[in-house]
Parts: sequence; C-alpha cells; structure tokens
Amino acid sequence: MRKLRNIAIIAHVDHGKTTLVDKMILQGKQFRENEKQSGDLILDNNDQERERGITILAKNVSVHYKDYKINIIDTPGHSDFGGEVERVLNMADGVLLLVDAFEGTMPQTRFVLQKALGLGKKAIVVVNKVDKPNCRPDEVQEEVFDLMFSLGASEEQLDFKTIYGSAKQGWMSTDWKNKTEDITALLDAIIEDIPEPEATEGTPQMMITSLEYSSYIGRIAIGKLTRGKLKSGMPVTLCKRDGVTQIKSRIKDLMLFEGLEKQKVEEVEAGEICAIVGIEGFEIGDTIADFENPEALTPIAIDEPTMSMLFTINNSPFFGKDGKYVTSRHIKERLDRELEKNLALRVEPGLSADSFIVYGRGVLHLSVLIETMRREGYELQVGQPKVIIKEIDGQKCEPIEELTIDIPEEFSGKAIEMVTKRKGVLNNMETRDDRVHLDFDIPSRGIIGLRSNLLTASAGEAIIAHRLKGFEPYKGDIEMRINGSLIAMETGDTFAYAINKLQDRGKFFIEPGETVYAGQVIGESTRPDDIVINVCKSKKLTNMRASGSDDKVNIAPPIKFSLEEALEYIQEDEYVEVTPHSMRLRKIILDETERKRQSKRITSVED
Repeated sequence: MRKLRNIAIIAHVDHGKTTLVDKMILQGKQFRENEKQSGDLILDNNDQERERGITILAKNVSVHYKDYKINIIDTPGHSDFGGEVERVLNMADGVLLLVDAFEGTMPQTRFVLQKALGLGKKAIVVVNKVDKPNCRPDEVQEEVFDLMFSLGASEEQLDFKTIYGSAKQGWMSTDWKNKTEDITALLDAIIEDIPEPEATEGTPQMMITSLEYSSYIGRIAIGKLTRGKLKSGMPVTLCKRDGVTQIKSRIKDLMLFEGLEKQKVEEVEAGEICAIVGIEGFEIGDTIADFENPEALTPIAIDEPTMSMLFTINNSPFFGKDGKYVTSRHIKERLDRELEKNLALRVEPGLSADSFIVYGRGVLHLSVLIETMRREGYELQVGQPKVIIKEIDGQKCEPIEELTIDIPEEFSGKAIEMVTKRKGVLNNMETRDDRVHLDFDIPSRGIIGLRSNLLTASAGEAIIAHRLKGFEPYKGDIEMRINGSLIAMETGDTFAYAINKLQDRGKFFIEPGETVYAGQVIGESTRPDDIVINVCKSKKLTNMRASGSDDKVNIAPPIKFSLEEALEYIQEDEYVEVTPHSMRLRKIILDETERKRQSKRITSVED
C-alpha cells in the first residue's frame, strides 16, 4: 500500500486557505524550532500576493504525517485565476473545500467546486473561522450539501466528511463546540477519506500542469506522473497539445516536493507530483511520454477569456524617465514569456506595430500582469477594458456574470438601483443579521467600475464577488461614467493657487507641485463634457498687500486610484500610463485642437 495523498485546497477568496496550509506545514514539523515563521503567510511569497492578501499562483508543498506523505496544492480563489485552478486539480486525487463559518458558500466556492466535482474528485469540507462571532457552522454545512447536490455530485461525493475549526488559532475538530489543541483531526481525515493515487503499470505518462522558472536551470515542468516510472537521465518524448508534434528529449534532473523545498531523486513512481528539469520547448498541457511508444494524454480544456485590453508603448511627453524597458520589442518579449505560464491569457497584434491586444479573464487578472510588468521596470500604456462579444447561432452574445453583494441593510436599496442600471437582474435576496445578501446576473461590462461606486455608496462596507456564468444574448447599451474629465492645458508644475481657483470645476487627481503635461487627465469634471484647464498658472506677485486677496488656500485632498480603479474609470478615448514609479491618466490624443477635429469627424460620419 502506497502511503501517499495528493490534495488541492479550494475555497472562495479570503476564506483562509493559505493560513490553513501554513498550519499544516508547521504541524508537519517542516521548520526547525529556531526557524519558526511569524506573522507572514509562508506560501504567499510573491510581493503582490502579500500586499493584496490573495493567492495568485498555485503552489506545491508536502507534509509528512504518520508515515504518510501529503502533497498539498494551494490554489487561488479568484475566478480571474481560474486557469490556475483548473490545471492544478488535475494533479490532486481529492480536495479540501474550505468555507467561512459566517459567509457560507460564495460564488467562487461554487466555481472551484464545480470544476473539482466534474473531474470526479472526493471532497472533505472544512468549515473555517468558527471562532468568529455570529458564525453559523451547522447552517453552512447544510449549504455546502445543497450546493454539491445542485452541482450534480455523485452519491459517493455527497457522503463527505466535515471538519470544523479555526486555521488562524491552529485547531480542527469533528465537532465545532469541542475545541482541540491542533489540526490532527484534519490530517487524519485526509488519510482516511482521500483515495491514494492510482499507480498504473506501463509506459510513462505525465501531463505538464504547472511550470516554474529558475535563472540558473531554466524552465521546470511540474505535473503528476499518472503511469509508469521516470528516471533521471532517461530519454522521453514530449507530445505537444496539438496532438501532432512530438519532440525527442532527455530528463536532466528529477525532483520531488519535500516540505517547502524540492529534492533531487533518481526515480519517480506513478502517483507522485514531481518537477522535471531539462525538457525544452514545453507548454502547459503537453504530455511527457515514452521515448519509443509515446501516448499523449487528453489536454486540459481552459475557460475562454472574457475581456480584452490594448497594451501599447508609452509615448507620452514623460516617456523613458523612470522605466528600463520602453520599446515595443521589450513589451512583446515580456508578453510572450507570460503566455508560457499564464494559461488563460491570449495576445494578438494590435492595429499598429507597437500595440498588442491582450485577452484575459477579468480586470484583476490583467491588472496583476500590468503591476508585475511595472515592478520589473516596464513602461506602457493601457486602454479601456472591453468585454469579448461573440456571435452564437447568428445572435450577438456577451459574457454574463453571477454577482453577489453582501451589504448593510441601509445601503441595499442603493446597491440594487446601481446594479439594475447596469442591466443587472436580481435573483435572490436574503437578510443575515443586519446585512443583506444579494444575488444578481449582470453583463461583464456592467461590473467594470461597479466595485468603487458600491464601496463609496456603502461607506466601504460592501463585499463584492462575481464569477462567469456563460454567454447570453446582448443586453443593450449601459450608461457608465456620466462625468467628463478635467484636462491639463499645458505642461509644467501645478500651483496650489490655480487648483484652488478651479475647485468648483470638479474633483482633482493631482496635488500642488506635481508636474503634468498637456492632455493629461487631472480630475473629474462636474459636467458631462471634458473641460481643459490651466493648473500651471502662478499668482502674479506684487509688492502691494490687500485684505482678502491673500487668503489661505484650502484644497480638498486629491482622489488617488489603484491600478484596477484607474482601468475601470477611464473612457474609450483615454489611456492609463503605467511606469515603475507613477501612474497617470491621459487622453489618447493629447492636442486639444486635434481632439476637437477628431470628434467633429466622428460626428459627421455618424450623421
């Protein structure tokens, strides 16, 4: 009998997956006493993951418990990273479904669970955060059963074990009223309930489901060996996902996951998750097979992208001031590298030689890529996110999302009004304590910019989550941003005196003393039209003093956008300029006269 278990941890974003994996690592004594990690999540080791508090990339670790080796895969919770979740589930034989004891099942829970059940995986349900006030573990357990039933789970899948506890406090138990010392109950359940991997004799077969990159040894292929054995130095065939191309290759090094590290081994048996060095030109979804009689596995199907965005070189007056990589060649090479490991991404050439159309799963998916590029020293400009419209059976169709909003009761009316204005349809509404839980179907277009508006309307209290439901007939035009932009008239340093005089024109995005250029969007107008203003005008100094004219200047603090907010905010004729140290909004055509000519041309064409 093989003492091995492969599990993936799936959950809605922020329900405590990574915290639980950390506790399992600590329980499995993967650290020496003097190495105890404090505070930080061990697995969220990417800067953006730590800042945003979310998991973006799936990670592999292993824990030893009672002579068993448990391979754990921590998965992202956001549907924007669904491409990561789908391929990762291929490596697991069972899943830990983590649910918040207060929030219950959320859209993402449904999304990842549907994928796992479809692949026939056995689940253990972990009701986490039972230390929270107002938690309702028993009701949540019922919710999970109903959800599994509605997703068409088999009899065996419906007969799941439930473990209760608090990953943060480091305990798990079969009864939530009975607090224990550690998480042994969960580890026992994994060994008892999750099936051991099937070990099939025959020629080797392994699908590449993940990859890592090391500047020393190059690209590393990761996957689960489903059949046969692999040995260090043995020749193999790489079967590409197109089903035709085959490349002869040789394994240089074989590695297994031990704790947080990888350990070199001479041989790997079927059922193990391993990493391979030395295979050239592979992609995710390819199969490593026998050298003489290669048999490819069926490649994984990945959900289609739902959103596109224009990426282009930075050609603003301030280009090249703080970026290292600024040419279209640099941007193209970086996007090609990203395509190798980011399954849900597509890139096509744009209308001009220095622009690219990038397709992804949502604004968050694309903004994580932009933020990563910016931190690596790239300068680029990005256009307004656009949803992908398809023609199905001769009918124009667009992506529709399931949206859930958890909001205090007094703001629920406002939330319903905002979503229905964007063609959303209310499906369900229930009250939990003093909060209201709303379920909508809404076009993906309607979600762009909705989060910031909802947070403003609910004093930051709204919890918003959404997942792709499918493509449905086009719902008609949606009125998005109503207000125009305030645009800088000339290039130069801004003065408090000028901003103060223009405060009645709208809200500003800049502070006094910032350098701006002509055509930069520096604020939001109070009217629907764009207004061009001069904020670089200083006060004329005289030696005369007059009462009333030397009043103290009072300026409202500027609005500062995050990258996602900026992408959701801009209009069709605007770009977000992203450089390593700054982010600016601008008009695509910087010259005011040229903009007017262009709008006249468009108007005359429409007439």
